[in-house]
Amino acid sequence: MSTDDEDDAIFKALSHRTRRYLLDALKPAPLTTGMLCDLLPDQDRCTVMQHLKVLEQAGLIVVERRGRERWNHLDALPIHAIHERWIGPYAAYAASMLSRLKQQVEA
Repeated sequence: MSTDDEDDAIFKALSHRTRRYLLDALKPAPLTTGMLCDLLPDQDRCTVMQHLKVLEQAGLIVVERRGRERWNHLDALPIHAIHERWIGPYAAYAASMLSRLKQQVEA
């Protein structure tokens, strides 16, 4: 997968509120798929599994199988890469624009 394809997969994964909720739930510690399903009682297990598959394909979670359980671990490195590639440079650009505006207003 190319970098653009990887970025697309990450943005797709982050575009759904349920998947963002699952990532937030995994921040403190890894959870089993059953535990994650329990956090979403309004969704059936199959739907939660589909969301987890999208997150796994995007590289945002790593699945470890222990016996019959699937432990889901957050992998924040792809999000960090998005920040480095997209958010950081645009934030710096916005800050420089505000700095120039401030200088113009104060002049």
